[in-house]
Amino acid sequence: MDTAAAQDFAALRARMVAEVDAMYAETRSETGLAAISNPVRRAMARVERHRLVPPSQQSAVAYGNHPLSIGSGQTISQPYIVALSADLLNLKGGETVLDVGTGSGYQAAVLAEVASRVYSIEIIPSLGNEARKRLEELGYGNIEIRIGDGYQGWREKAPFDGIVVTAAAPHVPAALVEQLKPGGRMVIPVGGSGEIQYLKVIEKQASGGYGEKRVLPVRFVPLVPGK
Repeated sequence: MDTAAAQDFAALRARMVAEVDAMYAETRSETGLAAISNPVRRAMARVERHRLVPPSQQSAVAYGNHPLSIGSGQTISQPYIVALSADLLNLKGGETVLDVGTGSGYQAAVLAEVASRVYSIEIIPSLGNEARKRLEELGYGNIEIRIGDGYQGWREKAPFDGIVVTAAAPHVPAALVEQLKPGGRMVIPVGGSGEIQYLKVIEKQASGGYGEKRVLPVRFVPLVPGK
């Protein structure tokens, strides 16, 4: 990529971050967050989203603040939701995070800029393998991708400081709650077929139970269970 093209994409990312920040201000009463945190802001400004989408969208459209189709009936979440999900984990740096629903790898890349280690699960092999290739090309050595059932999490790498689920489940998966550290947070869209989905924050309690907070109404593709 020549310097001019790189500068163009950097400018598009800066505009995208400004649009996301404006949405934070608009939804402050619901989320409790008035602006993007500095670590997540830096991550959003750094991750090359245009290199984590299908070739047909590797242009200015990659930085629109809206979802994008990535094939196989799946989408990449709008940047606002990606940033918000990372911020709601309340990461301080140095954490280990689970990303359920790799998709294009964009959410994993943003998390990897803030956390120390990211483990990501994708049930569709073609998407997971393509995301692994793209993330390796971008130099993300702190992301590991596994093809598998997101409902079951990744027990061998648990417990996690945070979990982000990028597809809607009809209920909060018990296995994912079990794999959170006490005090850890999970951000997950919850809602069954035909129901309103809500983005929720789940916080693991020392007792092993959890508290939950409803944040925003959202629309995600369904979290596909394994067979």
